[in-house]
Amino acid sequence: MKVSYHGHAVVKISIDGKEILIDPFLTGNGLTDLNVEQESPDYILLTHGHNDHVGDTVTLAKKKNALVIAAVELANYLTTQGVQTHGMNIGGSYQFPFGKVKFTQAFHSTGLEIGEQHSIYTGMPAGLLITIQGKTIYHAGDTALFSDMKLIGERHPIDLAFLPIGDNFTMGPEDAAYAANLLKAKKVVPIHYNTFPVIKQDPERFIELLEGDQVGVVMRSGDTIEL
Repeated sequence: MKVSYHGHAVVKISIDGKEILIDPFLTGNGLTDLNVEQESPDYILLTHGHNDHVGDTVTLAKKKNALVIAAVELANYLTTQGVQTHGMNIGGSYQFPFGKVKFTQAFHSTGLEIGEQHSIYTGMPAGLLITIQGKTIYHAGDTALFSDMKLIGERHPIDLAFLPIGDNFTMGPEDAAYAANLLKAKKVVPIHYNTFPVIKQDPERFIELLEGDQVGVVMRSGDTIEL
């Protein structure tokens, strides 16, 4: 299984000829190496309904009728846009053909902007626990630090965690490093930084803040980790 990072919160999982895209914000993402014309995922997973995470979901999903897995309210909206969806909610899990997905809590806001002055409620923001062939990936989505991350790590041993460090809208490097200590993931990758001036951060500083035997990896856009 190959897990690659593509700027902001975009993560791709490639396994057995199938591709899973998480939060496919490609158009307007100056840090990504991906483009909509070349990507054709089989599954799309969304952490929440903000535009910089939903991104190009509708266009990408329609290419080969990809299944979009999202909070039920966001899934219901995407269904009206002609997309095949599977709605979920916090604490729920489901076995898909590629593996198991569980929605965890995330402390953030939600809402998809439609036009200039209208937004729709898109359900609770979430983190994603994705278990494939005995390996577990945690994508925290956009979130603040919360103490139950310790519980998440204890109940679901994590091989690879993606944590936001951008601050302002999410955890900053200090809180993200503390979150990594709670989760006890084998490897931790910083995400959701430097896309916009307000979330500019040095990812190496996050690595320096990790404690004990925590292994931090700064992934540049297009970098891949084998699990």
